[in-house]
Amino acid sequence: MVQYTTHRPICYRLSRMDKLRPRVAVVDDDVSVRRALERLLRAAGFDAATFASGHEFFYFLETQRPDCLVLDLHMPSMNGLEVQRRLRQADIRLPVVVITGHDEPETRAQCLTAGAAHYLCKPLNDEVLIEAIQSALSSVTKPPRC
Repeated sequence: MVQYTTHRPICYRLSRMDKLRPRVAVVDDDVSVRRALERLLRAAGFDAATFASGHEFFYFLETQRPDCLVLDLHMPSMNGLEVQRRLRQADIRLPVVVITGHDEPETRAQCLTAGAAHYLCKPLNDEVLIEAIQSALSSVTKPPRC
């Protein structure tokens, strides 16, 4: 016999209440990269949210929290390092996977020092990106589920 009840425990979190699929935010100024990454992430079982700039992403953060951020390094107005600095200043702890088409050792060191979990060069290998995201997600201490 199946029993139904109207009393369900309520779980409030800073991110989504329905945590069936991890949400990955993608910030990249190139629309074709955003679309490709969104398709890839959804096919890999993630919920994807894409943004053309750091400003758009911070507006999104006012109401929602992703579980991971894939962040382009070179963007106009606010680059990836600035996004990382602002996240740290706001005490928003979020695993970051930096992606770039211009690999420079000094910039790579700055990104990793600023807290990036991974630093990947474009063109991206789909499997390497998915593994980097999964690794970043698994390294985060998560609050207990309700």
